[in-house]
Amino acid sequence: MKRLIAMVMLCAGLLFFVNVQAQTKIKTDTAKKTKSAKVIYTCPMHHDVVAYKPGKCPKPNCGMALVKKSDLDKKTADSKMKM
Repeated sequence: MKRLIAMVMLCAGLLFFVNVQAQTKIKTDTAKKTKSAKVIYTCPMHHDVVAYKPGKCPKPNCGMALVKKSDLDKKTADSKMKM
C-alpha cells in the first residue's frame, strides 16, 4: 500500500514538473516572436508611405524623416488628450 502511494506521488510530481516546463517554453517562444516583429516607418504627413527601415519620405517636395508608426500613434493620442 505504501509503495502504491509513493508511486502515485512520484507520477503526480513528474506530471507537474513536465507541465511547468511546457508552459515556460510557450512563454519563451511567444516572447521571441514578439521581439522579431518588423518595425514599420511612415511619413508624419503622408500616412500612405510605409517602409521597413528609416529614411526620408519619397514624395516630391516632402523629404520628411520617416518615423516609427507606434511613435506616431502615441503622438496622435497625446494631442487628442490635450484638447
